[in-house]
Amino acid sequence: MHNARTGVGRRRITATAFGVLAIAVLAGTSACSTAPRASSAAGGSKTIQVVAAENFWGSIAAQLGGSHVRVQSVITNPNTDPHSYEPTTADGRAVASADYVINNGIGYDAWSDKLLAANPAPQRTVLTVGTLLGKKDGDNPHQWYSADSLHQVIDRITADYQKIDPADAAYFDAQKQTFVSQTLGQYNQLESDIKAKYAGTPIGASESIVTPLAESLGLKMLTPESFLDAMSEGNDPTAADKATIDRQISGKQIKIYVFNTQNSDPDVMAQVNAAKAQGIPVAQVTETLAPAGASFQDWQVQQLQGIENALKQAVGK
Repeated sequence: MHNARTGVGRRRITATAFGVLAIAVLAGTSACSTAPRASSAAGGSKTIQVVAAENFWGSIAAQLGGSHVRVQSVITNPNTDPHSYEPTTADGRAVASADYVINNGIGYDAWSDKLLAANPAPQRTVLTVGTLLGKKDGDNPHQWYSADSLHQVIDRITADYQKIDPADAAYFDAQKQTFVSQTLGQYNQLESDIKAKYAGTPIGASESIVTPLAESLGLKMLTPESFLDAMSEGNDPTAADKATIDRQISGKQIKIYVFNTQNSDPDVMAQVNAAKAQGIPVAQVTETLAPAGASFQDWQVQQLQGIENALKQAVGK
C-alpha cells in the first residue's frame, strides 16, 4: 500500500501546511478546548466524542462504547495511505473537540500527533496504541493484526471510557464482555483453530503487514523482513531479497503466500503470479477495512477464513 513507485508512497506534510491547519483549528475550535469534554445525552448519560485516526480502531471503539459514544474515523478510504495522509481542517476541528482520540503511533500516523499538538486540551484523553504496547518507531506498526495486541487495546479503551464517564462504568464493562466473548467469537475461534492445526507452517508474504498476523497464528514467515519492510514503506527491495523469494517460491519452500491487495507493486505481483504458477495457494489481506463500512470482526474473519482455506489446500488437513 505504501508504494512510492505506484504513486502511493509517503509524502511529507509541510510545516507551512500544518501551520495553516493549526491556525484554522485554533480559530474555529478554541472554545471547545475549555468546554466540558462529554456532552449530555438523554437520561443524563454522557456521549463521549471519539476520534480514531484509522477506521479499524474506530470500529472497535464504537462497538465498545455502544450508545454512550459517538465515533468519527479519519482514515476510511481503503485507497488512502495512513502514512502519508494529509489532514483537513475538518479533521482538525474533530480532534480539537474530541473527548477521546485513538491513534496508532509507531510512526504510522504522525499527522495525528501534529493535529493533537495544534490544539492542546488538558481534558482530552489520548490513546496511542504503540505506546500502550511498548512499541517504538521502527517496530512493526500493524498491531491490529496481532490478537494479543488487539485485546490489550480493547482493555485500555474500556478503562478509558470508564474514567471519562465513571457513572456508566458498568455499561462499558458489559459492552466489553459482549464484544470479547460474543462479537469476536468467530475471530477468536479461527485464530485458535489455525494455530492448533498449522503452527510452524512456512509462509511467504508481500509486506510487513502480515508479520504480526503470522506471529499471532504461529506461522513461520520465510520472506526476508528487509523485503517486507521495503514494500510497506515504498522502498525498492534488494536484488538479493528478490532472489531469495524466487528460490522459496520455485522450490515450494513456502506453503502459502499472503498478499496485501492494496499494494499493486510489480515485484509483488510477479511473486503472486509465480506462486500461483507453482500451485502455491495465495490468500489476501488489506491494510484498512474493506469494504470501508465493514466491522472490524467481519473484515478479520473473512481474511482468516481465506488463510485457513489456503493452508488447508496446501497442507491437506
